[in-house]
Order: sequence, then C-alpha cells, then structure tokens
Amino acid sequence: MEKDEGMSLVEHLTELRKRLIWVILVLVVGMVIGLVFAQPLITYLKSIPPADTISWNVFSPWDAIKMYMNFALVMGLIITLPFSMYQIWSFLKPGLRVEEQKASLIFVPFALILFLMGLAFGYFVVFRMAFLFTSAISKNLQLTETYGIAQYFSFMFNILIPISLLFELPIVVMFLTKLRLLNPMRLRKLRRYAYLLLVIVATMITPPDATSAIIVSVPMIVLYEFSVFLSGVVYRKQLLEDQAREQGKG
Repeated sequence: MEKDEGMSLVEHLTELRKRLIWVILVLVVGMVIGLVFAQPLITYLKSIPPADTISWNVFSPWDAIKMYMNFALVMGLIITLPFSMYQIWSFLKPGLRVEEQKASLIFVPFALILFLMGLAFGYFVVFRMAFLFTSAISKNLQLTETYGIAQYFSFMFNILIPISLLFELPIVVMFLTKLRLLNPMRLRKLRRYAYLLLVIVATMITPPDATSAIIVSVPMIVLYEFSVFLSGVVYRKQLLEDQAREQGKG
C-alpha cells in the first residue's frame, strides 16, 4: 500500500498504459470469438421478428465482411466490459480503503448484467419499434422494402449500443459516489438537466412520434432515479463509516 501511495506520476502513467494494453488485447480476443460466433448469431437474428419477413441483399462486396466485423466488435465489447471494469478498479484500488475495495469490486459483474439488459431492451423494445415505424412509412408510400443486410444491422447497432451504455448509469454513479466524486444531493440538483438530456437522447434514437419517445424516456428516467437512490445508499454508508472513524479517534 505504501509503495503504491508513493508511486510517481510516471509510474502511474506506466501502470495505466499496461492496463490499457491488456484491455486492447482482451478486446482483440473478444473480437476473434465474435468472428467465430457471428454466423450463428446472424442466422438467429434473421429468423426472429422483425427480420424473419425480410428478403436480404448485399449492395457491396464489403457488406458481408462489414457484417462479421460489426458482430465481432459488439461481442468483443461484451467480453471486454467486465475486464475493463476490473482494470479500472485495480488501478484505483490503492486509493481506496479496504472496505471500499471489497464493496466496489462487486460493481464488475453487475456492469455486465446491466449491459446485457440494455441490449435486450434495445433490441426487443426500441429497435423493433423503430423498425416497424419505418416499415409502416414505406408501406404507406407504396415503396418496395429491399433491405441491405449491412444497412439493417448498422441501423440496429446504432440503437443498441447507446442504450446498452446508458444502462451502465447506475454502476457509474455508484462507483463515482464510492470515490466521493458524486453524491445524491448533487444528482438531485442536476435532475432537470438529466431528464432533458435523456428525453433528447430518447427522441434521437426512436421514431419521430411522442409515444415512442415516452416509451424509451420513462425507463431511462427510472434508471436515473435508481442511480440517485443507489448513490444515496452508498453516501449514507460513507457518512456512518466516517462517523465511526471519528468516534474511534476520539
């Protein structure tokens, strides 16, 4: 501990560089695994709504390769996420007390769980709603729906990835509260701005109608309020620990 506390700025930067290299290596391994499982995943997604009624096309020799790379990247991100969280925890570990180290380590598996929940919500709710909306517009205009597979999945990932990252909000807030960089009072003061930002994001990734924006905005706002609640739990525990420590010194 004393050795870590006495590390110079150069040593800290060197350690950070090593951890970043490990994260990149794990991402590459995850992408290789993603390449292996890309074909069965694509086949599965093509067999379930709303993709099961689509006639698939490619408009460029690169479309098939682009598909594989997109799935490899997403798979790599999923695999790398818990490892990245662990590396962040390990880097910050010397600055945390023993009880804080144990409490913050539990954030790692929950980060993966929330990311997967975000993927599920993004696909089964937001993406389907957006696709059905755009498809209905095409039918109203009597257009023939000819979809390029690369364009279809790019549209899908542009919705899924931002929502999955937004689902990490409770973990990020708890972690920053644990580091005493955030507290529930500050989050409550920022509530109106946070609501506005979340509504803007929901409007950008959903069809241009009020119902869709509300359906997506409500879970995001609930996530924010849940984050405030978790921050309050962590903050109250910190106050009790500080009080106990002061009494022990007294």
